[in-house]
Amino acid sequence: MKKYDVTIGIPIYNSVDCIQASLMSALSQSYSSIEFLLVDDGCTDGSMDVVKQIIHNHHRNNDVHIVTHIVNRGVSVARNQIIDEALGEYLYFMDSDDQITEDAIELLMRNARQYDAELVLGSYQKIEVSGDKTVYKYPYKLLLGKDQLAYFAYRKYAGIQASACNYIVKTEILRLNHHRFVNINYWEDLVFTFDLVAIITRAVLLPDVTYMYICRENSLSHYQERINILKAEIMRNVEAINYLKETSMPLSNEGYFPNRCYNIVMTDFYIASSILRRRKAITSNISNDEIKAIMKHPATWQQICSFRKCRFKNQILYIIGKLPSLLCVFVIMCMGKLKKII
Repeated sequence: MKKYDVTIGIPIYNSVDCIQASLMSALSQSYSSIEFLLVDDGCTDGSMDVVKQIIHNHHRNNDVHIVTHIVNRGVSVARNQIIDEALGEYLYFMDSDDQITEDAIELLMRNARQYDAELVLGSYQKIEVSGDKTVYKYPYKLLLGKDQLAYFAYRKYAGIQASACNYIVKTEILRLNHHRFVNINYWEDLVFTFDLVAIITRAVLLPDVTYMYICRENSLSHYQERINILKAEIMRNVEAINYLKETSMPLSNEGYFPNRCYNIVMTDFYIASSILRRRKAITSNISNDEIKAIMKHPATWQQICSFRKCRFKNQILYIIGKLPSLLCVFVIMCMGKLKKII
C-alpha cells in the first residue's frame, strides 16, 4: 500500500456551494506526496457529484480516497475515521468550506523536516460573512522541548487557534496517545487542539498565512448576528468546555495547569457574557443558576492558592462561580461591560 508524507483529511457534508473551491485548493498543492482522504458524511445535496466530477480527470485522482457514510454521523466520527485510515506520516485537516494556499503543505512540511517537528502550525485569515478579512498571525517560534507548546498555548486567553485545521501533526502521535475527537456537536475541534498541545514535544509556529477560514452565515460563533438562538446550541458549547475541565484533572501537577485553568474558565466567562447579551434572543430561558453553573472552576480553592502563576485571575474567576446566582450574574454583566462584551 502506497505511503504518503501527508494526508489531507476533509469531512464533507452538504457543501455543494463551496466544495469545489475547497477541494481545488487542496489538489493544487505544490507538494507532491499527499493523500487526499475525503469522507462523504451522508451528503444529500449533490456535494459528492461535484467531488467526483473534479477528480475524474484530475492528474492526482489516484491519490484521492473516498470513505462513504450512508447517513450523516457527524464531523467527529468522520475525522476519527481519517485518523484511523490515513496513509500519511503527517495529517492535515481542513473543512469543506475553507481554502488553503498553494504552498501550504510544502511550507509546513519544510519546517517539519528541518526541525523534526511533531506539529507545525500556520497562521490564517478569517473571512467574515460581510467580506471583512482579519489575519491572525503567530510569531515565528520554535518550541522544541517538552511542554513548551503547552506553555505557549495556555499563556493567555485564546493563545492558540481553536480550530483543528491549518496544522500538520504526526499521525503516529495521535494513534499512540489515542487522541481522538470527542463526539459532541460543537467545538469538538477546540477540545481536540486544546488537549493536543499537552502531548506535543516538538512544534513550530509560522507567521505565514496558509489557511482561509471562511465564516458561514449560521455559524454559532456569530451570536450577534443571530435572530434566534436555541438554548441547546449554547449548552453544547458548555458541554465542550466541561469536557476540558475533566481532562484537566490529570494535569494538575503540570506547570502550565494554572494557565490552562484560566483559559478554560475565561471561555466560560465569554459564554456567560454572550448569554446575557443575547438573552432575549435565546429560545428557552437560561436561568441564573445555570449561568452560575457554567462558571464552575476546574481547580479547588486550595490548588488555586498554591498556584505560582495566574493565581489572582483564577481566584477571581473561582469566587465569581461561588457567588449566589443573582450576584454571580450581576458581576458577569459588570465585567462584560468593562470588557465591552455586553
